[in-house]
Amino acid sequence: MQVQRPALVQQQKLKMSPRLYQSIQLMALPVQDLKLRIQQELEVNPALQVVADPSTVSLEEVSNPSSGREDREEYDYYSAYTEAGARTTSGRVDEQAADDRQSFIEGALSRPESLQDHLLWQLRLQPLNQSAFGVAELLIRNLDEHGFHIVEPEQLLSEKRMPLLSPMMDLVRSFEPVGTCVRDHWESLLVQAAADPDVDELVVDLLRNHTRSLQKTKPAELARRLKVDPDRLESALEYIRTLDPYPGARFSSESPTYVVPDLQVRLQDGQFVILLNDTEIPVLGVDPFFREMQSGAKEVRQFVTNRVRDAKWFIGSIEQRNRTMVNVARAIVEFQRDFFLRGPKHLAPLTLKDIAGEVGVHEATVSRITNGKYMQTEWGIFELKYFFSNSVSSTSVGPSRYSKEGVKAIIKEILDEEAGAKHLSDQKISDILAKRGIKLARRTVTKYRKELAIDSSYDR
Repeated sequence: MQVQRPALVQQQKLKMSPRLYQSIQLMALPVQDLKLRIQQELEVNPALQVVADPSTVSLEEVSNPSSGREDREEYDYYSAYTEAGARTTSGRVDEQAADDRQSFIEGALSRPESLQDHLLWQLRLQPLNQSAFGVAELLIRNLDEHGFHIVEPEQLLSEKRMPLLSPMMDLVRSFEPVGTCVRDHWESLLVQAAADPDVDELVVDLLRNHTRSLQKTKPAELARRLKVDPDRLESALEYIRTLDPYPGARFSSESPTYVVPDLQVRLQDGQFVILLNDTEIPVLGVDPFFREMQSGAKEVRQFVTNRVRDAKWFIGSIEQRNRTMVNVARAIVEFQRDFFLRGPKHLAPLTLKDIAGEVGVHEATVSRITNGKYMQTEWGIFELKYFFSNSVSSTSVGPSRYSKEGVKAIIKEILDEEAGAKHLSDQKISDILAKRGIKLARRTVTKYRKELAIDSSYDR
């Protein structure tokens, strides 16, 4: 018979306190997000204050006394930038005011024109009745950023309006850029070729009936299969390469993504110097007024003590984040010295465990501190995670000195510099790598080439 008895068991657990959670959060924040987090903490903790903020510049520092506008502080910009404000009392145009107005208009912020805006503008110039205009507008608004249909056009129209679909689709396809309002890039190429009155009929036939062969078949074999002259086929293929498979991409409204490096590595007097980007982070301190209030009433003293303690912990967490990041960066530089001296193709295999053992922290801490953080080097700006890469087999004795990213850089270098590289097949690249002591299968070369966004030898 089983009997339940009380037992004393000793266990060791890590309890996640709010402060520890806050410290872990700060560890993972890049510099831009850290600035926002500091601002939030300043709003909720009155004991925390900004001692200095290097990222802010006063208006006096950026003003230009020689601009000639000191005596125009009360300048009426509204009147200057209207037609009335550009004229003198005699009715003649004030050239200075007109130039100011033009500068204002040219300097005003504007939203870049999208593909749909550009097509709709051309549509409004067409002599169409209301029904036809509605169908064409519906087709344009159904296009994505590449100019392809989001949903099938037949699903947009009722049976009564279906006869307008084909003529309105042809109309939109004729707009600039030619080749939009299509299903995919192959149809876009076909529309562009068909719009050229001087195009070889072979080009249209290839794009209409032999797209699969274009991708899989060698030119010589395709010429024999189609019974055409190889030179004519090569000329047709050259023409196809001049077409734009994504004509709508030139109107993409996506703004570039900017990153602010958290660290910078410089080579000075033969030694690597690691600089922390602290110009973006304000210097924090505890408000002296709160320190003086710690001798007040009990309730006030308790509130002030808690706020001061939280402020000190927050400042200490940021300092710990910065120290850990610099230590991790220093270890990365030591492990990847060849990269910083000679470039990306010399990137060595490196794991989180290697850096964690060198710095004396857990692998999870290294993962957090390298995620989303960037380092500026003489070879460009790289995310810290870039320096961690798996090893690739080699014919040398001992551990492999080639990393995946390093091999990818070598492949790119081969395609850029090797004679006849534009027509090197993946197998040929694999053979060249083998001569350099890098054992890589053809399918792996294909995988790395695709990750580098490089087309196959046929498409090149």
